[in-house]
Amino acid sequence: MPSPSTQETPPYAIEAYGLTKSYGNQGRQGKRGKPAVRVLDHLDLRVAHGSVFALLGPNGAGKTTAVRILATLTTADSGTARVAGYDVVADRSAVRRAISLTGQFAAVDETQTGEENLRMMARLTGLSRPAARHRADELLERFGLTAAARRPARTYSGGMRRRLDLAAGLVGSPEPGVFFLDEPTTGLDPRSRQELWEVVRGLAERGASVLLTTQYLEEADRLADRIALLDKGSIAAEGSAADLKGRVAGHRLDLVLTSRDAYLRLTGRAVHHSPETLTLGLPTDGSAAHVRALLDEIDPAGTEIGRFTLHSATLDDVFLALTSEVPAHV
Repeated sequence: MPSPSTQETPPYAIEAYGLTKSYGNQGRQGKRGKPAVRVLDHLDLRVAHGSVFALLGPNGAGKTTAVRILATLTTADSGTARVAGYDVVADRSAVRRAISLTGQFAAVDETQTGEENLRMMARLTGLSRPAARHRADELLERFGLTAAARRPARTYSGGMRRRLDLAAGLVGSPEPGVFFLDEPTTGLDPRSRQELWEVVRGLAERGASVLLTTQYLEEADRLADRIALLDKGSIAAEGSAADLKGRVAGHRLDLVLTSRDAYLRLTGRAVHHSPETLTLGLPTDGSAAHVRALLDEIDPAGTEIGRFTLHSATLDDVFLALTSEVPAHV
């Protein structure tokens, strides 16, 4: 197996073709087991070098399973994948040396200080004591944790613990490297989430390739160069945030109806639904002519629309139009 230094740069930091994964089976020795549930259904992914790629979907869509396969923590039933140029099955050890994986919850020892956590990780990767101390200091400064370096990790805020977790993942990984961030902002308050977004941007600016899984629409919109909408284990749509919004409409016309009958009559045409407020959102190109035509068509008598609002399309609209479920909001 060639070393990273002699291997030609692969076309993509991450590439996967036809990944399929099911859990459950028909049991053994003739006993009937639980029916298999397909979590991934011929998933294709390509993540460019130095980019942030968001895999967006609700809980149960298959995001974590995809990350586990790409990070060599489990194997696919079928399909192939390469990370940093290495096959995730045949070259598992090389893949693990090239990546950093951060899960949904910070994996740090809360009884140790931030400094001790990083030094311990550095020593486990084989660094000498002086080298481990230098590497820990370097990462503490980079992730804005120097002032809290000698405090126990249990006293850190949620955002600080996540930053320490990311730093720990970098201790023994070559940079810029490939990062898997599996719903890294789960459970964080808005301020901590913003702090982590800055860290992710910084990783990309330094040339890292980041695969970010999230169920937060705003997170994908703010961070990702490219977004894939995952629905029931397969990609429903892929592109930049602007590309995806353009697929359903450039704008959305929100209508507040005057009666439930009017709401129910029009609900099939909408990409946004709010039955509590009798509000429906319809796609439009945003031009005055199109908005006027929609209003005249929907309510020629001028009695069924109480008021309306025009605004730019969001990833909410994309998800409602192209998938079967809606992910969480920030």
